[in-house]
Amino acid sequence: MFTFKLFDDRIFRGRKQLDGTVLMNIFKAMKPERVYTNAKQIPWVSLKSEGINVALLDFDNTLGPDHATAPAEFSFECVKEIQEAGIRCCLVSNAKSGRSAGIAKALDIPCVTYARKPEPIGVRRALDLMKAQPGEAVMVGDQIFTDVIAGNLAGVRTFMVEKLYRKEIWYVAVKRIPEKLVRLIARF
Repeated sequence: MFTFKLFDDRIFRGRKQLDGTVLMNIFKAMKPERVYTNAKQIPWVSLKSEGINVALLDFDNTLGPDHATAPAEFSFECVKEIQEAGIRCCLVSNAKSGRSAGIAKALDIPCVTYARKPEPIGVRRALDLMKAQPGEAVMVGDQIFTDVIAGNLAGVRTFMVEKLYRKEIWYVAVKRIPEKLVRLIARF
């Protein structure tokens, strides 16, 4: 079994630390529960019946274009569909507070900025903001090394979506190469 030292020198093995951090094998931390083409393909009504009350949503290349300053029509459609299923939405973004807060305001949903994904702290802040337990929430995002790992470490369900647009900032594009390798090895 591979282990990996990460996040404050803790080793991930599938246990919970006193601070609530889930310790697990790093490959398990990188694997989402499900993968969808986009957020509109997720069966939100079924998730509500399974006890999901909160959708923690990444924005860049999940709900809208990478580094956009305003939501796209697709963003509004996704949020509306999720809310119509009876699930509350919260934006969880590593982006600067001004940009992500502006997007969240336009979508009329709460937001956690500077989420520090892949660390679970931003996901936990979102759970606190939404007054939800990990078992009631799903993290939805397009990146393994941020969204999926953060959600898994926080103990929420994780759904990965394929990136919406080809264009993305260079440092995200670079991460896509090892992501492809992880997906090949883990078969998702």
